[in-house]
Amino acid sequence: MRLFRKKIAVRRAEAPLKPWRSGFAPAQVFRCLALLGLAGGVLLASGMRPAEANTANSKTTKAQPAASGKTETGFHAYLESIWPHARAAGVTRATFDAALNGVTLDQRVLKPMSSQAEFVKPIWSYINGAVTTQRIEKGREMARTYQSVLMDIEARFGVDRHVVLAIWGMETSYGGYTGKSSVIRALASHAYAGPREEFFRTELIGAMLILQQGHARPETLIGSWAGAMGQTQFMPTSFLKHAVDYDGDGRKNIWTGVPDALASTANYLAHFGWQRGQPWGFEVVLPAGFDITGHDPLEYRPFSYWVSKGLRRPTGASMPASGTAAIMLPAGRNGPVFLLTQNFRVIKEYNRSNAYAFGVGHLGERIAGAGPIRGAWPTSEKPLSTAQAKELQRNLARLGYNVGKIDGKFGDQVTAAVRAYQKNSGQVADGYPSHAVLQQVRNAR
Repeated sequence: MRLFRKKIAVRRAEAPLKPWRSGFAPAQVFRCLALLGLAGGVLLASGMRPAEANTANSKTTKAQPAASGKTETGFHAYLESIWPHARAAGVTRATFDAALNGVTLDQRVLKPMSSQAEFVKPIWSYINGAVTTQRIEKGREMARTYQSVLMDIEARFGVDRHVVLAIWGMETSYGGYTGKSSVIRALASHAYAGPREEFFRTELIGAMLILQQGHARPETLIGSWAGAMGQTQFMPTSFLKHAVDYDGDGRKNIWTGVPDALASTANYLAHFGWQRGQPWGFEVVLPAGFDITGHDPLEYRPFSYWVSKGLRRPTGASMPASGTAAIMLPAGRNGPVFLLTQNFRVIKEYNRSNAYAFGVGHLGERIAGAGPIRGAWPTSEKPLSTAQAKELQRNLARLGYNVGKIDGKFGDQVTAAVRAYQKNSGQVADGYPSHAVLQQVRNAR
């Protein structure tokens, strides 16, 4: 989940996501179960990140009546209409027929799209559910089990091995839940009955090419409700672009081949610009009187600048000697403060949710031995409901601020709009969509 970049966000989302660059990155019954532990996810080249934001159990049973007039007869006619696109992409007729043989419409895979946890839960709830003691301990166990593989992957691709481990943990709980849906059926159903026909049609054709290249068989091409696959939840187009045959057996096996899956994840992050030797970010403490409003969260400055402004790390560790970072207050001025490097943005190529990226970064550092976040989250503050979030977006749009789609989800665009409103109103511009901000924009003219 990683892999809805425009991932849906199934990538995931602010995401699943995901890796998706078309993809949702990375998972949720699992996510949802485990988030009910995070699962995080991505959209890839087609808009999802490698992974997907929510992996829900859409086990096939009886075909269900389709909504909005979509019928089984229309479904089969639609599938045949895809053939010219598949042929143009290099899919043979034999592969096309074998992939779609017996495929029926699965209406249930459409339902989880609007409930990705990384986009609707308060960030502190999301992180607490994602970075659990069990997940940290399991991650340390996997770090020991695959130590030589992970160290080689880090040396080869330049990506922090603990971040790779964290994505594995977030997406499928280290392979514990990789999905139960037929990838072909899920993608075909989304393409026919969902709102993103072209995206899912492209992913469906990508899945056919995976079959044609011999990396999987139709009966073993299993994944999430959004079509994300394997140990780290790649969407098909992300697989085709970034999957790696690490063990040299001729197959890019992200389903049961852990080394292939981990190397593919590192290759994905490296492709999107992971900066070797730089952290994803870390928590900081602000000096008294620090001007938040004068520091844009998208403005990267040298670490030496932040040192000169009096920022320090609560652990007492020194700032990196080189590199740049931007400041972010994910829960507003009443919550923890972080300096984030460009590598944080790279994690968001897997799943565009800030919550997911924080979950991955923090889980990775906990696996590596770091302690918990020290700053207190404003848990006493009730977050906006989806209806209130939409109301905030509508009012900001009415006032001339660009909030993107009115969907009740808070991503970078909404944060920037809130921050701009606060700045123009002479307030501390932390970008946090609070009840106070909602009340203000309701009455603003």
